[in-house]
Amino acid sequence: MDPRIKKVPIHIGWYIAGFIDGEGSFTCRIKKLKIKDRKMDYKVDLVFSVCQKEKHIIALIRRYLGCGIVYQRNDGAWCLEVNNLNALKEIVIPFFNKFKFLSASKKRAFSIFKKLVEMKINKYHLSREGLIEIIKLREKLNENKGRKKTYQLADILRDLTPDSQEGS
Repeated sequence: MDPRIKKVPIHIGWYIAGFIDGEGSFTCRIKKLKIKDRKMDYKVDLVFSVCQKEKHIIALIRRYLGCGIVYQRNDGAWCLEVNNLNALKEIVIPFFNKFKFLSASKKRAFSIFKKLVEMKINKYHLSREGLIEIIKLREKLNENKGRKKTYQLADILRDLTPDSQEGS
């Protein structure tokens, strides 16, 4: 565990966990690459993020996590985003393992996100089978939240499956 997590005052840690429980997000973004000489045509990005109109709340979370970037969206909201795999593994996951979520939906999303981080660390995303497993988990992540994924499992399977018509 990162030493910074041990230094987080307990009331601040629980405040941050509660805030993230309601406003935070654990996501898996899939991007189609334009480079055709690569083994896999898809890139997997894992992201922890939280947005809020009040900049000082985002600054407080950033200060105690000690990682991520802070930026302002066009709508005026301030966001903290962590997409560095090492920071996710060494800071974000241990932080929320210590300061746990109360809601069932955030607990479930966090559990899936932890699996996705481990899979990416172990380079599952570089194989066809691993990427398919990641996509299946991603479809369970933040279920029923109203956003349509850009690349659905069926789209990716179509891209990764050799055309059975070739050579006949």
